[in-house]
Amino acid sequence: MAGSKQIHLGLLVSTFFLLCWNPTPVRAEPSENAIEFEYKAGSKKGPERWGELKKEWNTCKDGKSQSPIDLRDGIATKVNSSLEHFKVSYKPAEAKIENEGPVIAIVWEGDAGSISINGTDYILRQCHWHSPSEHSINGKRYDLELHMVHRAQNNNVAVVGFLYKIGEPNPFLSEVTKEIASMTDVEKDVQLGVIDPRKMKEAQTGLLVSKFTDTWAHSQPLLALKELLGP
Repeated sequence: MAGSKQIHLGLLVSTFFLLCWNPTPVRAEPSENAIEFEYKAGSKKGPERWGELKKEWNTCKDGKSQSPIDLRDGIATKVNSSLEHFKVSYKPAEAKIENEGPVIAIVWEGDAGSISINGTDYILRQCHWHSPSEHSINGKRYDLELHMVHRAQNNNVAVVGFLYKIGEPNPFLSEVTKEIASMTDVEKDVQLGVIDPRKMKEAQTGLLVSKFTDTWAHSQPLLALKELLGP
């Protein structure tokens, strides 16, 4: 994509997707999980090998409806970006950054707003990143993937994901780059002050909703939404 169509890091690249499932902890598992698996592509414990590391992880190799998933052409339909069943109401709030072992997360301590899915409100709790991306499009994995983690009153969780390509800085990442770098190999919390999650939505233009009818994790619906920047 050339000229003005160039995709920048920090902008919503070509995918925005939503995962809904049964109650799971918002915080990552303890650091010991970091030695059991990793996200580095091609490594002995990377995503391509997850299904071989433990018997109970076999679905990662052979499963067809679990996350991460590969969004492929032919399973998506372009729709208007103003989806009636999906509403976003974020706002600035106090936050801190935490080193959780496998991931570094921004945790909102104040009311950072919510998303509404089919009339159910999910409160924004935290966000974290994976590099390279866990999910892919037509077999291609991206440079970075952001997960925005939300929880409803009934403890159900909804995660909104964004994929990135490397390019120019964006406001959200620029605000926390220094703090993220300081968290390397150090398990600690750092107060960030007020962080506005709305900055993650600045590049939205349109959505593709996948035709998935399968489910993932405890038989709860999986809805994948694919974001376009235009032709």
